[in-house]
Amino acid sequence: MLQAIGLTSMPRRDRPPAVDDLTFEAPPGAVTALLGSSGSGKTTALRLMLELEPGRGITYFRGRPLHRIAHPPREVGVLLGDVPGHPSRTLRGQLRMLCAATGAPASRAEALTRTVGLTGLERRRLGTLPIGADRRLGLACALLGAPHTLLLDEPGARLSVSESAWLYELLRAHAADGGTVLYTTEDPKDAARNADRVVTLDGGRLVADQGAAEFSRTRLRPRVAVRTPQAARLAEAVTQEARAARRPVEVVAEGGSRLSVYGSDCAAVGDTAFRHGVPVHRLAAETGDVGPAPRTVEGRSGDIGSASRTPQSHGSGASGAAASDAARAPVGAACGGAPTGGARRPARSPLRPLRYEIRRLLGVPSTSLVVAAVLLASVALALLLGRGGRVAVPAVLAGWPAISPLPPAALGAGLLGAFSFGEEYRYPALTSGRGAVPRRPGLLLAKLAVAAAVALVLGVVVVAADLEALRFVYGAELINVPKNWPTLCASWLGLIVGCAWAGVLGAGVFRAAAAGVAAVLAVPVAFVPLLQKVLTGPSVRSAAGFPARLREFVGPQWSPSVDRWLTGGLRVVGQPAGVALALMLTGLLCAYVLTGFRRKARW
Repeated sequence: MLQAIGLTSMPRRDRPPAVDDLTFEAPPGAVTALLGSSGSGKTTALRLMLELEPGRGITYFRGRPLHRIAHPPREVGVLLGDVPGHPSRTLRGQLRMLCAATGAPASRAEALTRTVGLTGLERRRLGTLPIGADRRLGLACALLGAPHTLLLDEPGARLSVSESAWLYELLRAHAADGGTVLYTTEDPKDAARNADRVVTLDGGRLVADQGAAEFSRTRLRPRVAVRTPQAARLAEAVTQEARAARRPVEVVAEGGSRLSVYGSDCAAVGDTAFRHGVPVHRLAAETGDVGPAPRTVEGRSGDIGSASRTPQSHGSGASGAAASDAARAPVGAACGGAPTGGARRPARSPLRPLRYEIRRLLGVPSTSLVVAAVLLASVALALLLGRGGRVAVPAVLAGWPAISPLPPAALGAGLLGAFSFGEEYRYPALTSGRGAVPRRPGLLLAKLAVAAAVALVLGVVVVAADLEALRFVYGAELINVPKNWPTLCASWLGLIVGCAWAGVLGAGVFRAAAAGVAAVLAVPVAFVPLLQKVLTGPSVRSAAGFPARLREFVGPQWSPSVDRWLTGGLRVVGQPAGVALALMLTGLLCAYVLTGFRRKARW
């Protein structure tokens, strides 16, 4: 049972709210249509139910509000518009990535692919799918968690007749299994044909809540659709003959050459056109909408305002007064409090963040393209720098000319890190229209861990590729291993990982991949020159004796190997680039935490 109680959106400027005091129910085992013209508040009502829109009221899903449900994707499946996935990701990769987000096994993706009829399209890119396949994929994404309730916004829009028939057959099957289905539509005939109940909206308010049979009887009636180049002449002839025969016939001009004739049939209209010599290009029997119905609700007394403000209790455990109080409470107060009693705290999304992040990274071609570009650029720069013989070996192996602020490997790691959050905001597949990307510690740690692993692998592969290229072109005598190679390796890998983390946090804070890249470039361009002036000033003290003083404090337990590692670590961290990266990462992490507190995380 889905119960929407007193849903009211926040008015914008001086305009009335898009949804005003909306109360209705969608019973289990039935398909409910939320009917209304464009701008009537259908989509806003769905967003209010999902707690994505600021306003008042509350929605119960089988007696529980959304924030009290432990695993929302396993209770509510949502399809708001097209599938918001990366256009270069494959259909199979999209479903498997979302399986990790919802905690479902990967086999669930294969089963749903067969269920929704997408077998054979698993390797198709999302950007190349036709509208019918895209809508099937959206339903598969909504069904991943095996939810009880489906909320769908205009699922039949732009579909062919066969695709629409398949869609509503699937929704009917879900309802027959005991599930609840609520979808929005603008077509009254669609609602009468495919729904068990029809909830009609007009101007954001409830107009009627009826069974499909009652809706068809009161809102729809048969008509004859006519198209003729002499519409005015035919309308006058039909009206005159009906008046003479004293038959209740109504002729409505639909504009141009179209007429709608109510109270007659195709044979009578065709005979009239023949007798008056009027050419007819189209003559068909249809079912038409008679316009907004009176503001009454089936099974309730009084006007709609009193009915929606004093809802009845339907098995949710709340009294009518309590439901009325909940309807008047703002969403933040009625839905945002901490769970009490036996309520379970909602699970963090995604449920398997590390697996989700790995599949997100490997599922798009941009990852392999960036890695390939980094390797090619590094090898080319290493060969150019090694040809002259005047550049230090570490710079040659890193492919880092003096004119470049960062080596290609650091730029590539920062770019991949920026994509990790940038793609979440540009193609929000994780949330599927359910608000901002969740700012969960598990998701952030997974992105940082994967970014660090990719950066380490990229740093090692770049050095190995540059070394082999130099040996192949110039011979082995060019490479002389420095004595301080452990410190150089630590500095190199630390730079790569730091740039990757700066890209992740920068894109997470400012919600764009370009911001993550800008955070990476700000380190060598802005912070390092400033720190070089500060650290090389005459009044700067040295911490070179810190390991010896620490050895005296610890005593005989101090190991010489620890002394060497600590000294090397201080040399790495004490470099201007290391200090600048540490300051940048600290600032970005603090900004990420603060912005996470300010924005309410959605499931």
